[in-house]
Amino acid sequence: MPPKRIADDAGRAAVAAALAALTSRDTPAVPLVARAGQPLASREATAATLGARTAEPPASRDIIATAVRYLLQLLADSAEGNTVEIRVPPFGAVQAIQGPRHTRGTPPNVVEMDAATWLALAAGQLAWANAVRAGRVAASGQRADLTDYLPIDWLPATTLPATTLPATTLPATTLPITTLPITTENATSAGSTAAVSGGQCNTGD
Repeated sequence: MPPKRIADDAGRAAVAAALAALTSRDTPAVPLVARAGQPLASREATAATLGARTAEPPASRDIIATAVRYLLQLLADSAEGNTVEIRVPPFGAVQAIQGPRHTRGTPPNVVEMDAATWLALAAGQLAWANAVRAGRVAASGQRADLTDYLPIDWLPATTLPATTLPATTLPATTLPITTLPITTENATSAGSTAAVSGGQCNTGD
């Protein structure tokens, strides 16, 4: 039976609380990391949401568990597949990333880390390469690399207000009136036409 999904509101609140509690112990502040080719907008929004590094009470086990599982849930949603198993003991594990699927036994690609490392990676506060180099992540298998899938966009998308452009009124343009010169020939022709139309036609008798 698949685990019960965590609602977005509950998951985001847990992630924010867990990060605030965990990162408040770190000095100096950890620089934000963006996925390759992505702007730092969502990472800056994360920092704005969490606020300055002030003393926070320790996050409860339930909050950390919810935060970890919610971020694993988002990873599985954005990178569907069964090639890599990501484990964050004792809170949760998911399979993700497309590729060869295993049916039993230990998966060929396994990534394992503690909760604090997973939260930092998912929130963009720790780069994957740095975590592996520091021994904070145990990764085995050719596909056990989450570089292309981190950080995770866990904050809601920002909706920009609609912009109404002011109506532009073009100035009225007056075309000049051109008066054609009247010649004698034109005047005679005009007089003959008027005589015919008036019923006074001279036959020359």
